[in-house]
Order: sequence, then C-alpha cells, then structure tokens
Amino acid sequence: MLNCFQQNRHDMLPNITHDDASRQEFAKSLKGYIQQSMLPGLQPIYENRVAKNFEREYGRPPENRLDIRKGMLPDNYFQLYASINRISQELLWESVNVSIDRELPELIEKAKEYSASATSQLIIPEDFVPPRYVSALDIHCMPGGYCSEVTKDDVAAGVLYDRGVYLYSMGYTGPNNDDLGRSVCNYLKRNKPDFKPLRILDMGCTVGHSTLPYQEYFPDAEIWGIDVGAPVIRYAHARAKAMGHDINFAQMNAEETTFEDGYFDLVVSHIMLHETSAVAMPKIFKECERLLKPGGLMIHADLPPFDLMDPFTQFILDNETWYNNEPFWGAMRDMDQIELAEKAGFPRSDVRFDTAPMAVMEFAAAAAAGYDIDTAEAVADRDFTAGEFAPGGGWEVLIAQKPLTKKEVA
Repeated sequence: MLNCFQQNRHDMLPNITHDDASRQEFAKSLKGYIQQSMLPGLQPIYENRVAKNFEREYGRPPENRLDIRKGMLPDNYFQLYASINRISQELLWESVNVSIDRELPELIEKAKEYSASATSQLIIPEDFVPPRYVSALDIHCMPGGYCSEVTKDDVAAGVLYDRGVYLYSMGYTGPNNDDLGRSVCNYLKRNKPDFKPLRILDMGCTVGHSTLPYQEYFPDAEIWGIDVGAPVIRYAHARAKAMGHDINFAQMNAEETTFEDGYFDLVVSHIMLHETSAVAMPKIFKECERLLKPGGLMIHADLPPFDLMDPFTQFILDNETWYNNEPFWGAMRDMDQIELAEKAGFPRSDVRFDTAPMAVMEFAAAAAAGYDIDTAEAVADRDFTAGEFAPGGGWEVLIAQKPLTKKEVA
C-alpha cells in the first residue's frame, strides 16, 4: 500500500525548513524502501540458501527463530539489510533533532503557555525516579530516550518522539500519530457499543498521541495519561491543548500508580509492554486489576505473541531486540500474557486476544471501496511484515475484564 499521509501540523511541532523537510522525507522514504524492497528478499534467501546451509552444518533444519538468526547472521544480504535498517533509524532521529535544537527555547515557552491555559492537571513529582528498563538505554535508538532532560522544563524528548515516530512508522500511525488509540476506540465501539467508560487511564502514553482519541470517542470521560518520562509528559499536556484537547497527564510508573482502588472503568496501553521488563510486566497487570472497577476492561494493544506466528516471522520481528534497543521485545512475546492476567486476578474465561483493525488502513479501504464489515475483515486479515509499524492489518489487543461483585450482579 502506498502511504500518502502527511503528519498534521500543530503548534507544538517545530517549524521546519525546506532542507529539514527534505531530510525527514528521505528518512521516511528510506524506511519504506527497506520494508517494501529489501525485506521481501530475506525469505527466499532463507529458504533457498540459509536453511540448506544450516541443515548441512547441524544435521537438522532450523527449528525456531534463534536457529534462523544463527543461520542468517553470516549472510551478506541479511547483513546489508540489518545495517541499512539501523542506519535509517539513527538517521530519522537526527533529521528531526536539527529543527528541535534550533527552536527548543521557544518550544519550552509554548509548552508552558499551553499548559497554563489548560484546566486539566499536569503532575510531575520532584522526587520521581524512572525505572532503569527505560532510563538506562535509548529505546528505539531515540537519542536520550524518554527521560533525559537537557535543560529546565525540557520538552525536547517529547518533540523528538512526536515527529520521529511519524517518520519511523512511515506514516502508518496516521496524520495525528493516533492510529493505535483510534483503532482501540473503533474496536470498542464496534464490539462493546454499550460500554461507556467514565474514567480512562492510558499507561505509557509518551506524548499522548494514542490518548487523545479517547476524549473524542468518550467526551464525558475523565482521562489520564501517564508515563515515566518527565519531558514527554510535559509535552503531552501542552500538545493536547495545542490540538484542542484538555487531558490530565502525570509522571507515574504503571507498576505502581497513586490512583485509588477501582478508580477507572478502562485501563489501556499502546505498544508499552515490550518496553518494560519480565519483573515489571506482572506488576503492571496486577496494578491494572487494582485500578479497575468491577466490570472494567484492561486492554493492551501491541503485536501478537510469538506463539501466534511462524518462526520466520518471529525472526524478522525479533530484529527489533537486536538492532533497535528493544531488549524486552522478544522476551515479552514469549511470555504467557493470558496466564499473567489470570495471576493478576482476572478470570481466565474473561481474558483473550483479539484484533483491532488499523484505523488508518480502514480509512484507506473506505476511500477506495466504501466502508463495510467485509472491508474491515479483509484489512484485519493482512499480516504484519516487520517492525512495530509495518503496514499490516490490525493491532493485537489483550483484553481482560474485571468480574462484577455479587452485589452488582444482583
């Protein structure tokens, strides 16, 4: 699918020169070229060359993604693909940093003004310590990560993420970078039309790009976005106001928030879990259960667990672990998330995986053929090819419901 979406401009994005725009569009287009022209060459090379070499050397065919990786590593084509993919990732961040460095003082002042004009809360505790699984590395190779601050009241990490993720996704997060949140909202409207949450929590919200659609779909709800990075939370609050929204944001750890028991009807996250750890993830599930009212929903949107993929697809996706500073990417997909939810207190019968069709793909399908349920299902049946934002059909959502109490059932 040819992606012709461009990111919608808003007042918290830096102004870009002609040269900035050219560099950024080149970075985005290079990502597209790698996905569409280089990536498809990996499978025939594996099947026709690497798998046979592996079997000759080890006396058996490759059995899993680790075997496939062992066989692919010495291959020149794979080395070319992996190196260019990493270079393109570093290039896209640098193409954005140029414009941020030029305007950071002005962007900080804008953020202060927008936040001051909002009626919603912005909470950044002075003594907050981000968890090391986020602060100790530059996730996605994003310089400085989510938590680094270069000056007082810094928002640079938020600006970089907002523009950089659009380029990283090759536009498939949609014009407002909100495809994940919009896709989950569409899923709820389609599958749970009577569900009307009055309080919603978005865990690991970064710049609030996936948070904003919930206010559009549920305008009467009290909405909170939380993240461990102060600069992305400052930016999220100001960005929301600049885009016409008034949403609460706080620097908090999803493992242990400060909200009361049973405060929320809906707790969501969007590609957050793989950026945590094997120790943190069970705590997050337990915190979701604590925070939900009886009858409330927990929804984590991500890509499918590895047991739902063939070994070669696992190998392709697991390159994020090795080349994109995503150390928990593969390990998270090996974990039994349904069992984790059950251990957190959700009845196993009320936990499942499902697919939320990508809103941006549905939009494209609707423009071409008119929206109907068959179109949505056809879009949802498309497969991911690589990375978090490869043009696929849908986001895998883990859904769990907290049971009603006997009093509420009666």
